[in-house]
Amino acid sequence: MAALRLPQHLADTAHVDSGEAHLRFELLEDIDGPVGVIERQVANAIQALRDYDAAGAGDPRTRGVLLEVAVEAVWRLVVLHEACDLTDHTGLIQRYRIPPEVLARIGGLH
Repeated sequence: MAALRLPQHLADTAHVDSGEAHLRFELLEDIDGPVGVIERQVANAIQALRDYDAAGAGDPRTRGVLLEVAVEAVWRLVVLHEACDLTDHTGLIQRYRIPPEVLARIGGLH
């Protein structure tokens, strides 16, 4: 007669959920919505700055406002990116073609 064997999952020690996985999931869910909004803001702000520059000379104050809006949007995206433990921003810089002038205002991104 063959030996009777317990199912392997019953032989494992009991899993105790400390709640960390649940908390991480909730935090990532909370971050996901704002990231989409901020990504659109970054794309729109950078496009507005590019469109203004392509139109030729204009009011420097208007360009300054557009630049500051782009810097603020990119900064918020970088903060959310880092909140997800993503510290290499090369992909963001390439995806949105973030102008060097915007990057210079934010500081040492890599």
